[in-house]
Amino acid sequence: MRISTTHAPHVGNLIAINLSNSGIVTLTQGIEPVAKHASVLILADLKKESALEEKVRALINENEDDIDFYRADEKQLFWMIKKKLADESGIILGFEERYSNVAHEILDDLYEEGLIEYTISENRVKNVIYSAIDRYMKLFGEIETSVIEKIKGYKRELVFGSEEYEIVFSKLYHEELEKRGMA
Repeated sequence: MRISTTHAPHVGNLIAINLSNSGIVTLTQGIEPVAKHASVLILADLKKESALEEKVRALINENEDDIDFYRADEKQLFWMIKKKLADESGIILGFEERYSNVAHEILDDLYEEGLIEYTISENRVKNVIYSAIDRYMKLFGEIETSVIEKIKGYKRELVFGSEEYEIVFSKLYHEELEKRGMA
């Protein structure tokens, strides 16, 4: 599962909270700067993938006539091109390896910026960051389902995708994150 841009701040918060609660890291300037730096790096990673996907879409659009002529499956073609371009540009598509790499980038940034201090192995600290990302990804589906069920229970029906739906969803999602100690 892929982190969406709207979830990056939540993942950043969870990383900061987990680091703070780990007992192996000292947050020199508190939770907020750590959460912000983690969010920025997650967003940067997502932007790389988004740019790659735009390149792929452009290639598919340029060759639309050939794709139609050969009756190629666009979804499969999209994935094959994305995989090839990702390999060429060094973008990791496998989630486990990708999130491990992002966790390492976050660790390096936090340390270089003087936001964290630790005296144990770097790998143990990276694992705390990776575990936060992994935990969020596992809980995301659970939280989303819970929020959707709450919205379905409203007396007044909210139209999926409407501005009102998004506002209510966002509010309930944040409340659910708070209940689980992730915000």
